[in-house]
Amino acid sequence: MFPRAMKCMKSDKRTLMLLDRCQHLLLTIAQIHHLHARLIVSGAISDPYAAAKLLAFYAISEDGDLAHSRAVFGALRRPTAFAWNTMIRAHADRKQPLDALYLCKHMLRSGFSPNNYTFSFVLRACVELSSLFDGRKFHTQILKRGWELYDFVLNGLIHMYASCGCLDSARRLFDLSTNKDVISWTAMVHGYAKSGRIDVARELFDRMPERNEVSWSSMITAYSQIGMFKEALEVFNEMQLASVKPNQAGIVGALSACGFLGALDQGKWIHVYVERNGMVLDRILGTALIDMYAKCGCIENALKVFDEMPERDVFAYTSMISGLSNHGHSEKAIELFDSMENESVRPNEVTFICVLSACGRMGLVDRGRQIFDSMNRVYGIEPRVEHYGGFVDLLSRAGLLEEARRVVLEMPMEPDPYVLGALLNACRVHGEVELGKETVESLVKLGIDHSGVHVLLSNMHASADQWEDVLQVRKGMEEKKVMKVPGCSMIEIDGVACEFVAGDRSHMCMEEIMSVVEATDVQLKSSDFDDCMVESELAYA
Repeated sequence: MFPRAMKCMKSDKRTLMLLDRCQHLLLTIAQIHHLHARLIVSGAISDPYAAAKLLAFYAISEDGDLAHSRAVFGALRRPTAFAWNTMIRAHADRKQPLDALYLCKHMLRSGFSPNNYTFSFVLRACVELSSLFDGRKFHTQILKRGWELYDFVLNGLIHMYASCGCLDSARRLFDLSTNKDVISWTAMVHGYAKSGRIDVARELFDRMPERNEVSWSSMITAYSQIGMFKEALEVFNEMQLASVKPNQAGIVGALSACGFLGALDQGKWIHVYVERNGMVLDRILGTALIDMYAKCGCIENALKVFDEMPERDVFAYTSMISGLSNHGHSEKAIELFDSMENESVRPNEVTFICVLSACGRMGLVDRGRQIFDSMNRVYGIEPRVEHYGGFVDLLSRAGLLEEARRVVLEMPMEPDPYVLGALLNACRVHGEVELGKETVESLVKLGIDHSGVHVLLSNMHASADQWEDVLQVRKGMEEKKVMKVPGCSMIEIDGVACEFVAGDRSHMCMEEIMSVVEATDVQLKSSDFDDCMVESELAYA
């Protein structure tokens, strides 16, 4: 044998041995490129085994170089099932589900026979796309090949149907399964929770023989998303007692619940937990912390988290702008909006709602007009009714009622209660009784006929010494049986959120609470607050 041929064979063998040794290592993209070059130089790139190994390295690389993966794959004369699966998995992992489905369909059209692993990756792509149509087509292929009973394929089908909202099919497969594991249970819990059937999700969750961090987090997130915040924190606390470490989704759900309940102590505890466990303060987790602190009134802590975030997206900026605006720091909120534009972070619809609110609180009419105008002109965002509401509120607070009225009349959509409520409240403040009456009539036509509307109108008449009209409004409330909605408040005590509703005396510590309230009332009456009057303003959800 010629020396050159002998040398090439030895080189090929050394390269293949190197590939085997590296298969359990997480290589950098530069190291993979180096291996790729060695395979080309040695000629081993034509070996299907070597090419498939190289594809696998590209697929699991953190940098994810799919362009080189496609080049290697395209050079294969006859790809193996392993090579096809590697490419399909790589695209599914890199959030390119359409390409993953295309590859699988191309594989079938090319006469290659997929195996059970192929469909586990493809079903994941269907979930990413929420494509029930494609999922059913691949389910047919799975049935033809008899792979439905493989555990990971069956779990993939259950997850696909549950995620796509086809719960009857998911439940049928789940009930047929003879080897239900934590993945199949969690898929069903997540599916029911996502569809709003929280009672069924909880019933299954309680029956689970084993729970992991994903199943716990699914329940926490589900409760938070439908506004059952107390239940979300209860599940989170149960998770701690079960010694299960929460994942990011569970922590974000718990932080959301803390923010809405004002459970600051528990929110701070979660923040400490995040830091102690070295969790990365990415955009999702950072935004959740900002939102929690802002809603609990700790705007300094929210700013600290915002400044510590290595990357800030539109959601982080919007949460911070909203928090600053709601806590009387409107000037800082507008400065942050300017910084956001300077850093080329594109604002979204919610950002404009928040910054218009900040302009309204500061009375910056010209700046507000400029921002409102820039929505469509600069960013191509068509103002929605919420934006018109913010703009009308800005003009109304500044006393520009005629301009505000003109904006309402020229709106391309029907004004909602918030828009009319902002105008009505301004009419009360500025004594515009006639415009106020017109606005109330518009609200009643929209079906908004609660006590707040009539109380504001009554107050307007009273301010104008129109006492007969005050009696007429009150009489109308009695005739229509308009009931005043009782006020409620919530306070956190030792990590537990307690809710109090006006007129409700059912709390176990009511005697002690009333004793403190009465003592406070006596103290206030004896102080300089005698002439203070608290006015209730109309609020719209």
